[in-house]
Amino acid sequence: MKHIMVCVTGQKTCQRLIDYGSKMKENTDDKLFVIHVAPENYRFLGHDQEGEALEFLYQKARDAGAELTVERSGDVMATLVRLVDKHEIDQVIVGESGEIDGNLSFLGRLQKNLGGRAYLTVVPKESV
Repeated sequence: MKHIMVCVTGQKTCQRLIDYGSKMKENTDDKLFVIHVAPENYRFLGHDQEGEALEFLYQKARDAGAELTVERSGDVMATLVRLVDKHEIDQVIVGESGEIDGNLSFLGRLQKNLGGRAYLTVVPKESV
């Protein structure tokens, strides 16, 4: 049984990441988790109408048969790693960032912080 975590941001384009994660499920026993971690003092999903944004994310996760987790955190990286451990995640799916690749980028730091706990899949902007 695989446990797949899809990390989403405040953009409605997160649906492509959820769809990608859903396609990674190989059988009905595999579990899909959709995760959004908002920095403290920020609106969830960066949206003025939080309820509307959360409803959109909830519906997309539900359509994919995923469990949705939305949290606020002062340390987004530590929260993501904690959720990987909590849900025994095998694969983490993230969208391609605009940052320059390297150890200092968010994705580079995430890969380092995962420390081999889970495989990191970066979905290019053009995919799915």
